[in-house]
Amino acid sequence: MSALLEVAPMSLSFGGLKAVCDFSLELAKGELVGLIGPNGAGKTTIFNLLTGVYTPDVGSVTLAGKLLNHPERGLRPFEIAAAGMARTFQNIRLFADLSVLDNVRIATHLRARSTFWGALLKTTAARKEESRQRSHAMELLDIFGLAGRADEVARFLPYGDQRRLEIARALATDPKVLLLDEPAAGMNPQEKIALKGLIQLVRERFGLTVLLIEHDMGLVMDICERIVVIDHGVVIARGKPSEIQVDAKVIEAYLGAAPDAAGEAGAGEAGAGEAATDSGAKA
Repeated sequence: MSALLEVAPMSLSFGGLKAVCDFSLELAKGELVGLIGPNGAGKTTIFNLLTGVYTPDVGSVTLAGKLLNHPERGLRPFEIAAAGMARTFQNIRLFADLSVLDNVRIATHLRARSTFWGALLKTTAARKEESRQRSHAMELLDIFGLAGRADEVARFLPYGDQRRLEIARALATDPKVLLLDEPAAGMNPQEKIALKGLIQLVRERFGLTVLLIEHDMGLVMDICERIVVIDHGVVIARGKPSEIQVDAKVIEAYLGAAPDAAGEAGAGEAGAGEAATDSGAKA
């Protein structure tokens, strides 16, 4: 399968600190891939490189054949969003004082065709487009169970609803690739179960490719087809969830020590993912 998203070996340093070193990735259309690693491993930094917040020292990001980010020629974040890359944030970044509906409607304007003067003069074309944007926003809110709260101020939503609203807003940009940065953070077990179903639903319904950073190893192992593991900005493992769970380097990165005997290795194979979660390790 040809890659939709291609990351050529990419590196970034902050002064003398090598935050990301030779990170590469290929995502095919429709894939759901996890990006995990201990705290401070460089996961969000990679998201910032993919979306143009940072410019790599070396390497590049290409989406559907279009160069997005390169040391000498990088698009700005809103241009990357327009090219088809949308994201959510580790720390929720809603327009807190706007309504739930307006948070999503703002994102639909990325695909607006009407001109400034058309909107100002409220031409027929502009009014029709505004109606379509509202309908699309309401459709997304309905999918996420938020249609009944469309007129509420975003800041007053429960935490789990704010997380879902942020994903709905990202989807309103009509992306090809959706980057989810810890979408289950702060959610209770029931909300996480619902979120898992929503991620799978929107992936299938909108034909999305999804790259997911997440603390909850159970969620990652359940829904991701492939997993990439980084530690100190370096990829230490790639593979299916079943392979990652028993990888000695991954276990060492999370628990601080690799299995050193056959018996311990067997125990790791029985549930390395559970062990990492129980120990409070975070992606």
